[in-house]
Amino acid sequence: MSSPSPLPPSDPRRASQTSSRASSTYRDAGSHAPLTPSRLWQSHGPGSSPEDHATTHSQDDSESSTGDEPVYSPRTNPVSFEEDGIHPLLPNRALPVEDSADTQVEGALEEPPIEEVDENTRLLESYNRGPGCGADPCTHGTFSPRPASPRSPGSIDPQYKFGERHDRSTAQNHERGGSSNSRDYSYNGLLSVDGLLGRGNKIKKMSTTQLLAKRAGVKSTRMMYLSYYVPITNWASQYKWSYLKGDLIAALTMASFYIPMALSYASNLGHIPPINGLYSFVFNPLIYAFLGTCPQMVVGPEAAGSLLVGSVVRTSVDIGHSGDEDAEMHARIAGVVTGMAGAVIFVAGLTRLGFLDSVLSRPFLRGFISAIGFVILVDQLIPEMGLSEEAKRVGGVSHGSSVDKIVFLVEHVGSAHGLTTAVSFASFGIIMVCRTLKRRLQPRFPSVAYIPDRFIVVALSAVLAWAFRWDEKGLEILGDVKSSTGSPFPFHWPFVPSYMKHVREAMSTSFLIALLGFFESSVAAKALGGGEGRTGEGLQGMTLSANRELIALGVANIVGGCFMALPAFGGYGRSKVNASTGGRTPMSSIFLSLITIICVLFLLPYFYFLPKGVLSAMVSVVAYSLIEECPHDIKFFIKIRGISELALMFLIFGATIFYSLPLGVALGMGLSILSLIRHATKPRIQILGKVPGTSIFENAEDNPRSLEFIEGCLIVKIPEPLTFANTGDLKNRLSRLEATGSTNAHPALPRIRPVEHNKNIIFDVHGVTALDGSGTQVLTEIVEGYIDRGVRVFFCRVPVKGTPIYTLFEKSGIVETCGGPDHFVGSVEEALKMTELDNAENWYTDHPNEEEA
Repeated sequence: MSSPSPLPPSDPRRASQTSSRASSTYRDAGSHAPLTPSRLWQSHGPGSSPEDHATTHSQDDSESSTGDEPVYSPRTNPVSFEEDGIHPLLPNRALPVEDSADTQVEGALEEPPIEEVDENTRLLESYNRGPGCGADPCTHGTFSPRPASPRSPGSIDPQYKFGERHDRSTAQNHERGGSSNSRDYSYNGLLSVDGLLGRGNKIKKMSTTQLLAKRAGVKSTRMMYLSYYVPITNWASQYKWSYLKGDLIAALTMASFYIPMALSYASNLGHIPPINGLYSFVFNPLIYAFLGTCPQMVVGPEAAGSLLVGSVVRTSVDIGHSGDEDAEMHARIAGVVTGMAGAVIFVAGLTRLGFLDSVLSRPFLRGFISAIGFVILVDQLIPEMGLSEEAKRVGGVSHGSSVDKIVFLVEHVGSAHGLTTAVSFASFGIIMVCRTLKRRLQPRFPSVAYIPDRFIVVALSAVLAWAFRWDEKGLEILGDVKSSTGSPFPFHWPFVPSYMKHVREAMSTSFLIALLGFFESSVAAKALGGGEGRTGEGLQGMTLSANRELIALGVANIVGGCFMALPAFGGYGRSKVNASTGGRTPMSSIFLSLITIICVLFLLPYFYFLPKGVLSAMVSVVAYSLIEECPHDIKFFIKIRGISELALMFLIFGATIFYSLPLGVALGMGLSILSLIRHATKPRIQILGKVPGTSIFENAEDNPRSLEFIEGCLIVKIPEPLTFANTGDLKNRLSRLEATGSTNAHPALPRIRPVEHNKNIIFDVHGVTALDGSGTQVLTEIVEGYIDRGVRVFFCRVPVKGTPIYTLFEKSGIVETCGGPDHFVGSVEEALKMTELDNAENWYTDHPNEEEA
């Protein structure tokens, strides 16, 4: 649609237009306010119709023609910011304006007819630009003139960084039309309207969170923080009766599976009284329900942690700090280990070390967990075959390595107890068959998850042992399950001076238990999510937080240590059972704690005839699950030729199997930390080449034959932050790059790349997102070295002026040393043009006669 040509300034009709509209203009002509309010919004307004447009258009024409009523616009009328949007104030509250027929306007706006206004209509068809607007700076914009409008709510004030604290009382009154009634001011990047944060001149500071909470209508920030850090105050208010059935069924299902498992972990792995394994299900799930951030995760004892506790107990026996049959001291040692693991993980949460779950590499974890599974399997074969008394008689077997135990089993297989072996292996086979059938049938028949196969095996074996008096035939049974002190829930503070000798023994093991437990809990929490459900029918507002998980697990284990419980963390398998059987909220964990309390108080006598071989078989099933994923990982690393990963896995596995668990732990953690340090300290600079026919530059070492190299220029990309960790070897890497064109070349090689190709050094520092003092110092020395050698240095894709990185460049003298801001450009292509320009200038300087010619 063609637009009519604007009227010249000398035309009388233009003067008439200017005079008739002078009453509606803003007093500041330099602000470029539109002469009439745009009607383009009418094409988007809700509830409008062509008749409404026609009526409005006729009314506007009538008012404009009579001149009795002023034309209101956003520049002459203030607006109010309400909860449901932005509304203009009533005409009688408009700001007074000065009518002046002599007001000169540099531009004229011409809008299309109202019948032609639709979604595709341009805002302004033409704009008559005069010789100059006179405003400094001009606010014309790119496509249309517009006034310097106030910031809308949520806009960012460029003079402040988001999140910065500053005075909110520095509101600026901008007089509009000779009035000061319209007031707007920015705080912390957000628009504040008078009355939102109070009136007057009080100077008060508020954080970004408090300001946003105020805008969101949060009445009490204390309650907001309380619901975040104590999640039970959040989910308890959302709890529904419809959740009760699923949570209760899930708790009963888990109790049938894992209460016998807790007895097995305590007696067979931890070498402590069986009841102490139940304490892990009494206190830890209850505390986690109050503080945990994953509603469907259930904490409890795990095989790896229980085995590590047993290793500390055995060490204490070996060095003479406790007797082999001193059950009470063994329980207190377990309490010390659990309490220390809880303290470590609690302090990690307070210091915001939630990222530690990424410290241990996958090969280390797989090798270590597989080794633990193998150790458990071998350990349980001795009680499963009824050879426990024979192992004590031989001596050195119970506390020996897995190889020693395998040798013992081979030599004494003929002494195995027939009934014990039959009951144990039959229980193991039944559980494994049920486990396999459940996995295959559950996708089609989800209700099979409710079948308590392990509880049935345990209960049936106990009934058969009682009915046929298998204990009199040599089958070893659990016997009396009671506390070593006589109290159902004995309390012992683990951090007392008399236990310091055990603390020294358990320090490294407790740290590893905390790290492994948090890693497994983190994996389970990330897999389960916040419990909101796929269709949003679950709990809302339960956000996962690694640091709050550390605090919740730390508090739970500190309390568990006071009652001499095994370490308890979130297990993926157990939590999956909870979710699949109907558990939606932390109430299932509370029910599990209540059921365990009932068992401790009333049901312990019924565990008397429970065969120990059956408990060992249940532990062996768990050990098998720890090993079964190892072949998949081995195949994957062989496929990608991950030789270093495979070597680490087998090294940890071999050290654990052939020597001891502590050595495997120390070796694996040491190698993982060394690998992490090596990875962090290695510079990753690249030499870039140009893709022919484009302005794209790629790593020349990946495919050097398909790239072009610019003569006389070395283009170096630094794709990572520069810190003290990775700048130590940066000079040597750059020297090798200059000499050979590759960072992978051996330092013994002579110079291959000609010196003439290094006359210009271009650093692409787009990946340098952080820079510390040490990195700045090394980079400054590198730049000064190049300048002293007569090499021109250019930087491209540097953060803009005013950012912390550019400020360090200025303060360190890098900008001045290179030749000023002109040597800092936006792309590699621009840097290459700068090198050509400098080359031309230098040539004319060296050949003045040629320039005159």
